Amino acid sequence: MTRSALLVTHTGRRQSTQHARTVARDLLAAGFEVRVIAEEVADLDLPPEVTTVDAPTPAAAEGCEIVLAMGGDGTFLRAAELARPVKAPLLGINLGKVGFLAEAEIDHLDEAVKDVVSGNYKVDERLTLDVRAEYGGRVIAESWALNEVSVEKGQRAQMLELLVDVDGRPLARYGCDGVVCATPTGSTAYAFSGGGPVVWPEVEALLLVPISAHALFSKPLVTAPTSSFALTVDPYTSFAVLCCDGRRTWDLPPGAKVTVERGQLPVRLVRLQPRPFTDVLVAKFALPVEGWRGNRR
Repeated sequence: MTRSALLVTHTGRRQSTQHARTVARDLLAAGFEVRVIAEEVADLDLPPEVTTVDAPTPAAAEGCEIVLAMGGDGTFLRAAELARPVKAPLLGINLGKVGFLAEAEIDHLDEAVKDVVSGNYKVDERLTLDVRAEYGGRVIAESWALNEVSVEKGQRAQMLELLVDVDGRPLARYGCDGVVCATPTGSTAYAFSGGGPVVWPEVEALLLVPISAHALFSKPLVTAPTSSFALTVDPYTSFAVLCCDGRRTWDLPPGAKVTVERGQLPVRLVRLQPRPFTDVLVAKFALPVEGWRGNRR
């Protein structure tokens, strides 16, 4: 039976394309069918044995043993859109700075490919979010997110009024720049910049983080993974913008209601040589483990 891999690359970076060629050749030599999306082929200069898939849809990853994302977090999220619906494991190859989503580093690229070929890896499941927006009794947007779903003001000079319900019960009405609903994976992304807590990825929970809320109570919340959030744009406020993972956006008219809950499908992440999340956190934020004044012992 032929083993298949889908290669998703940030073709705007020379380093990415160079390493994509290396990975493709190594996988082909190991007997893999290597698939590449048609719109990326011209920039990659790959061997003729590579299989071209016409469109960047989940069908591209159908039947794949693994999907490899060559680039930063944006490339990883793009690859996740293809891998998640068909439950394909996803490996992020880190092409630069330390990231939370990437697993393999360029310094160890040969070893990473060998581990993929030998099947020497584990697969973790990351919690996702499903989101639905309704207005006037009809669905106007439906999507999902790995990191976060945000509802933000559509006009820079005007505050957004949002009524937030948790588990079907009213929590608070915020005058704010927006509200972020995040997963533990997304706790180090947009939610973090809004003052939310860092949540270890193994923890199953949902986060709700008000952004610049003009309210006495505007603390970030951590709820059960079974919770649901409802964010209703006040009928007398300005329009809002719904955004999923910073990639998919929709305008929300006053009166629109957004429901966010745990996603039915997780993202399956490949871990080659898993590092403790504490080590990843220290490296990502360059935390001063010896203290700001140095090691005094």
